Amino acid sequence: MRAFLEAATGFPTLLFTAALVVVVGFWVLVAFGVAGSNSFDADADLDSWGMGGVPVAVALSLLTALGWILGLGTAILLDVFGPSGVLGGLLRLGVPIGAVPAAWPLTRLFVLPLRPLFPDEPRPSRRTEAHVGGGTASPCATGHAEKPFRGAPYVSAIDSRDSAAALPTRDRAA
Repeated sequence: MRAFLEAATGFPTLLFTAALVVVVGFWVLVAFGVAGSNSFDADADLDSWGMGGVPVAVALSLLTALGWILGLGTAILLDVFGPSGVLGGLLRLGVPIGAVPAAWPLTRLFVLPLRPLFPDEPRPSRRTEAHVGGGTASPCATGHAEKPFRGAPYVSAIDSRDSAAALPTRDRAA
């Protein structure tokens, strides 16, 4: 256990350990409802990195955790089997530089099965559906809403995260 703690708080792995503490702190805030798991989605697009289809926080959390695991394993192996002196120090400098590119394809591999869990456009919730002209939004067992009364337009909230439902529009046809 002592070797594990020394490796986790030692030089090359300490960078990943600090990042992992930030990631765990973020997910604790998400668990308590202070932050949302999609808080960073507007900030970055991970499609070009091959990690799209999931929230940015999920992809970067996986990248951080896998980088930490690879960096920790490499640091322990260098402690046991690595050379000492200048060559050992140079190899330790390469651990954080090599762990991120090694964790990237693994993160892409882990993100693939998670994509169906995060649809691009979530359907509006029942609370945010509204109809105009006296019609009501009553989704049936199949999940489809009935047609609005007198051909009035179907109005839904733009963002299902909004607490207020969309306001109905007036029928301007004469």
